[in-house]
Amino acid sequence: MSNAIDKYQEYVMSNVAKLQPIIVERARGAVITDSRGRDYIDCFAGISVVNAGHCNPEVTAAAKEQMDKLIHCCSYVYHVEPVAKLAELLAQITPGRLKKSFFANSGAEAVEGALKLAKIYTGKSEFIALETSFHGRTWGTLSVTGNSARKRRGGPFAPGIAFAPAPYAFRSTAEEGGDFGESCARSLERVLQFCTSGNVAAFIAEPVLGEGGIIVPPRNYFKEVKKILDKHDVLFIADEVQSGFGRTGKMFAIEHYGVEPDILTTAKGIADGFPLGAFTTRDEIAAAFRPGDHLSTFGGNPVCCAAAVANINFMLRENLSAKAQEDGDYILEKLNALKERFPIIGEVRGLGLMIGMELVGEDGLTPAPQQAEAVRDACLKMGVLVGVGSAYGNVVRIQPPLVITREQIDFALKSLEMALAEVVGKDSYTAEPVTAQATR
Repeated sequence: MSNAIDKYQEYVMSNVAKLQPIIVERARGAVITDSRGRDYIDCFAGISVVNAGHCNPEVTAAAKEQMDKLIHCCSYVYHVEPVAKLAELLAQITPGRLKKSFFANSGAEAVEGALKLAKIYTGKSEFIALETSFHGRTWGTLSVTGNSARKRRGGPFAPGIAFAPAPYAFRSTAEEGGDFGESCARSLERVLQFCTSGNVAAFIAEPVLGEGGIIVPPRNYFKEVKKILDKHDVLFIADEVQSGFGRTGKMFAIEHYGVEPDILTTAKGIADGFPLGAFTTRDEIAAAFRPGDHLSTFGGNPVCCAAAVANINFMLRENLSAKAQEDGDYILEKLNALKERFPIIGEVRGLGLMIGMELVGEDGLTPAPQQAEAVRDACLKMGVLVGVGSAYGNVVRIQPPLVITREQIDFALKSLEMALAEVVGKDSYTAEPVTAQATR
């Protein structure tokens, strides 16, 4: 085999429709370099992972130092200093009374653990999640994922799961008038009443729905939801796997909504690329676990935890949350100006540096996934890496490392503008029609 691309095709189960045709050799900050020496501005950050930048010197130095001391001994058998430091740090930065953390290896494992803890603490067995949501690719996390495209050929999934409408204003079929956030919250009450047996342990939601298409709920949505949950003694699990660690302009996205979750799950940005996940909760909920209820051989790996401590300290010192907010506002302003010029842009939305640009057909609503892929391909040719996602595959995702410079942002925006012009110039919105179910 001549190169990594050939070997991937022969030996790797990539399980995606298309890998980008570059071989990544190294990366630093917000720049990825391929095997031919070409640089790309990274506006996807490994799906919101390297928030503090690729190969952040402080993070890599902490990991290297820890590797020379101890790589593994199982932190659920022995006391390990980096694990204790990270748990203390998370208790300091997570909202409200959240205090005790369990460490896993990924976001899916963190969510699985949070679901189990909610069931054990409440003695209940059902869950409610949101349509268009995504919580992982394990059987349990797919069970609470509200996107059939992610669940095909994997069912049947867990019983006792109900789904409430997502607070997705652009594709809402709700009647005009009234408060959209309150209306969406009230739909949760109806789901509790008509779609469950009244034995609901928890409601799980992403404060900003990432894979669903960077859906930003109205600012009053989670406050109204929490009132309903408290009324019915249902826990709130905030899935911050993608939105956490400064990404949205706050350390955690739920802080924008002024709500304290009962359990908070994290991964991705927690350790700047080292595999680590966690779920964090209050003392009394954590106490529901009994010895042996939940363990992980590699969870709380000392190297990953040391990297996470250095990563969080760097983010706090450099105030990357505030930088993300400022840069995000700048990008949103520029993209909304492009929306005025390109009707293919149906909506621009986001918080901080978690931004989505939804592409549509001539009717202003029909999803345009082919055009979104074409924009990504055109950006790649110009040296910019963006993502594409959503339940309809039509949202261009901009989620760069939080250390990205204004010069790099301007280059990426200019490339995106040129990509849109190229796609619109040679394609007259031949988008796939929306089905009745897809517009819900």
